[in-house]
Amino acid sequence: MASESNGVSKLKIPEVKFTKLFINGHFVDSVSGKTFGTRDPRTGDVVAEVAEGDKEDVDIAVKAAREAFDHGKWPRMSGFDRGRVILKFADLIEQHGEEIAMLDSIDSGKLVHLTKDFDIQFATNCLRYYAGAADKIHGETLKCTGEFQAYTLKEPVGVVGHIIPWNFPTVLFAAKAAPTLATGCTMIFKPAEQSPLSALYLAHLAKEAGIPDGVINVITGYGPTAGAAISSHMDVDAVSFTGSTEVGKLVMGAAAASNLKTVSLELGGKSPLVIFNDVDINMAVQTAWQATKISVQGEVCIAGSRIYVQEGIYDEFLKRVTDNVKNWVVGDPFDPQVHQGPQVDKEQFDKVLRYIESGKREGATLLTGGKAIGEKGYYIEPTIFTDVKEDMLIAQDEIFGPVMSIMKFKTIEEAIEKANNTKYGLAAGILTNDLNTANRVSRSIRAGGIWINCYLITESSIPFGGYKMSGFGMDSGLQALEKYLKVKSVITPIYNSPWL
Repeated sequence: MASESNGVSKLKIPEVKFTKLFINGHFVDSVSGKTFGTRDPRTGDVVAEVAEGDKEDVDIAVKAAREAFDHGKWPRMSGFDRGRVILKFADLIEQHGEEIAMLDSIDSGKLVHLTKDFDIQFATNCLRYYAGAADKIHGETLKCTGEFQAYTLKEPVGVVGHIIPWNFPTVLFAAKAAPTLATGCTMIFKPAEQSPLSALYLAHLAKEAGIPDGVINVITGYGPTAGAAISSHMDVDAVSFTGSTEVGKLVMGAAAASNLKTVSLELGGKSPLVIFNDVDINMAVQTAWQATKISVQGEVCIAGSRIYVQEGIYDEFLKRVTDNVKNWVVGDPFDPQVHQGPQVDKEQFDKVLRYIESGKREGATLLTGGKAIGEKGYYIEPTIFTDVKEDMLIAQDEIFGPVMSIMKFKTIEEAIEKANNTKYGLAAGILTNDLNTANRVSRSIRAGGIWINCYLITESSIPFGGYKMSGFGMDSGLQALEKYLKVKSVITPIYNSPWL
């Protein structure tokens, strides 16, 4: 069984420097003057009071973004010059990476060393990738049947609203901002109310890097107010949302009911990891553990929380994966000896515990874990269920917690059928030494990303998006640029040309 850390972190907690809305290059109070508390999930205590933005604040931010787009210099700079500014932004994030990582850990409970090693590196790499793409956005020359010539232009869509969740605050800020900046658009960010601090810090660094006022604005606040105001705003040209499928539907509805703005959605997942008999059992156990992302409390949309194990290695797999829990330490994410921190807040903590009770009630076998840890904070033991049926809630719903469901299969056909038995289609993993099996299964699973003999390998160059109710539109890769561009066709006659 997992143990609880008794150590007290010696790491210095950074001062929270920015708590106001960031609009048109300045930190300002909300129109209402209201604030809300952002809480430390280790204790539930308030870390800082942050400005609570609402519709009036969104209106001011959109006006600033519109002015910056319609009359400002950012869209009118060359792609090369935009890229140089984006590179400076990346450098500043790298320089202040430790402080940003600590802010995300205070807000969301993520292990600070993982946040420094992965989140900050991903964010800087992402910005540098799209800085290189900024001067490579171009259209095509087209042939016409008559005496005409035609070409296409790729133009920035305009003002973009970004609504991002709490599990990867800095990563998602960069993943949304980088292609938007590269295309010459302006934007308004609405970070999750659970994790607003890094977005405000990043906005400060963006200004320091030379990104003009009004290009990046940050409205902290709640989804039903600030988020809804962005989604329904008549002067926002596109909205990009990452979060739950339920809220994604609301965003899409608001966009349709207002000005038919462009929408991209990266939504929930319930990803399968399919393990065949021919793989090394130790590799399989470690990959399953990595796929479920217990180290980040299972709070990952692409977590491979449905583990399908072929019957020939099923029993040995259960034994090994249970052994993996014995030395697992749950505790303060600032403690370097800890493997898993707390859930992000009380609401998520209670939700995960309800799913665990549901699993037990519906007849799944609780192999290990399943309980809260400690009297303070939002800690939950890593939890493993077996004897899970396909129609159980723990097999169908995105739990977003440290919960692994292990199921047995016999044939390739059965594995494919079970892997696809979900409303989601964000990702999947396949572990096998047979190339034919890998090819067949990867082409049969309806998901936006497939890992073979690995899991959770993400790069800025690799398109990321889902099938089915996991949404549409790509983050990462050159495809992400398309969300923030409009294609314009230009046709002119040609006279007395020696050829057509």
